[in-house]
Amino acid sequence: MAGHSKFKNIMHRKGAQDKKRSNLFSKLSREITVAARLGAPDPDMNPRLRLAVNNAKAQSMPKDNIQRAIDKASGGDDENYEEVRYEGYGPGGVALIVEALTDNRNRTATAVRTAFSKNGGNLGTEGSVAHGFERKGLIEYPADVGDEEKVLEAAIEAGADDVESDENGHTIWTEMEALHEVAGALEKTLGEAENVKLAWKPNITVEMDEGSAGTLLKLVDALDDDDDVQTVWGNYEISDAVMDKLNA
Repeated sequence: MAGHSKFKNIMHRKGAQDKKRSNLFSKLSREITVAARLGAPDPDMNPRLRLAVNNAKAQSMPKDNIQRAIDKASGGDDENYEEVRYEGYGPGGVALIVEALTDNRNRTATAVRTAFSKNGGNLGTEGSVAHGFERKGLIEYPADVGDEEKVLEAAIEAGADDVESDENGHTIWTEMEALHEVAGALEKTLGEAENVKLAWKPNITVEMDEGSAGTLLKLVDALDDDDDVQTVWGNYEISDAVMDKLNA
């Protein structure tokens, strides 16, 4: 198992972005509704729904909002969301995977294509960059849940594949099929995770310079701000020094 990574930068300051986005609850609600519609409306009987509900709780989403999102799945005249994936390249040749839930594929495709073209990127075809990523399970804990040794021991015991720890927190990787089981085992020893989801983990990362990083983050933000886009994954790394300059 590994011990350190800059995956937090790869996810583009994900925690900070989530906290400031006004449409966060809308995105969480949409995932809950889709999960409930595709499986049982009971989180105990539906692993995807349980993950969606837990992630909503981790972002302090009110219980009433969560229940309304579950109830919405049984409404016959509600929006019928479908999962769509877009792939493309950003500034500096960075590979990006965009996951969306939409009730209008044409609207979403146009918005994603526009975001790429206006921010130094090019939208590709499905499969054009996914070969450079692995589909994995991702579990995140804050740094104060324990030191690296404690989390590593818990992860090994739970059956995880890899752990990456730094001052920002702990990232635990699992096989895709084992995510629900490993997350449940970790919850017993470390408590509830900040984030549990399926992820696209890059096989090789690209270190960004200040110029390319600034344009890339504008692209990621433009995608992230779209109501239909759920998650943006990339194979980029931005050093703390470059990030400090961009935030100055």
